[in-house]
Amino acid sequence: MLIKKLTDINGLPSYEDDVRAAIKEEIKDFVDNMYTDRMGNLIAVKNEKADGMHIGLSAHMDEVGMVVTTIEKSGMIRFDTWGVLPKVMLSKTVKIGKNQVIGVIGSKPVHLQKPEERLTVLDLDRIYIDIGATSKEDAEKYVEIGDYIAFDSEYREMGRHKIKAKALDDRLGCAAIIEMFKSDIPHKLTAVFCVQEEVGLRGSAVAANQIFVDLMINLEGTVCADSEDIEEHLRVTTQGAGPALSIRDTTSIYIKKYYQQMIDVAKENNIPLQFRRSGAGGTDSLNYHTAHGGTPVIGLAVPCRYIHTPVSMCDKRDYEALLALVKAFILKYGQEGTK
Repeated sequence: MLIKKLTDINGLPSYEDDVRAAIKEEIKDFVDNMYTDRMGNLIAVKNEKADGMHIGLSAHMDEVGMVVTTIEKSGMIRFDTWGVLPKVMLSKTVKIGKNQVIGVIGSKPVHLQKPEERLTVLDLDRIYIDIGATSKEDAEKYVEIGDYIAFDSEYREMGRHKIKAKALDDRLGCAAIIEMFKSDIPHKLTAVFCVQEEVGLRGSAVAANQIFVDLMINLEGTVCADSEDIEEHLRVTTQGAGPALSIRDTTSIYIKKYYQQMIDVAKENNIPLQFRRSGAGGTDSLNYHTAHGGTPVIGLAVPCRYIHTPVSMCDKRDYEALLALVKAFILKYGQEGTK
């Protein structure tokens, strides 16, 4: 399955090479033009000479994780984080660098911790990664400062409709764009697979100034807060209710005309759709809607539980509804435009 293929690959910020290679292999027979820019973004065009509306599709390739900063005399690895908090790390297994060196995130044994330590989240300076090395020299045979650290968390299907995997944010968006390029859509599409979204929307800041589209659809994995201990009005999205449509977030306010058109298409085709009910967080949409004097953007996302942790969970029905909705929207407006 495409989602499994993409989520099982490690692709930390500035280390998206393997993800990019896999995407290129998937879409190479369905594009007229494809290139990688100096930042590392992969940009591809389908139906380059088609008339009608030029629609862009964007998703980011990178995932949350860590980076090696120090190797101690003991051989233990110290690290910094990219988009993930220490409180979700302890006792997790990781893979370090291109050689996929296995390590375990550890700390002082709980039996030796002071009472107050047991009740608090340990800071980064009190946790480390153990790769089984006997010394700094031994560890340096396998790990270098600057190596990425990815969570060792493979794709699994569970329950009736669920998927658990790392990097659903945003390999779900990448997979959706691949599916659009493989489909029989006759209109001009430009895909942007961005780098370094998780560390400040950096890839899209470069890509947005290279491409000219009439409308950009940014596809994401987003927060799902639908457990019983969260009050109804605080639930950002609900799994099984379809993809989530943004009206605003920390970095963007979306234009009603365009997201209303997405709502109308969902109703016309009986495709489930929900609103993302929180303005927290930001996406690559920021850089598109402020480029070239302003590019209209629509933000759609698949709800993911436990996002920005070693493992997330999504509902396959939401992803399938996202595919159906994006395709229906492009087929309608790719010809007639959104006027």
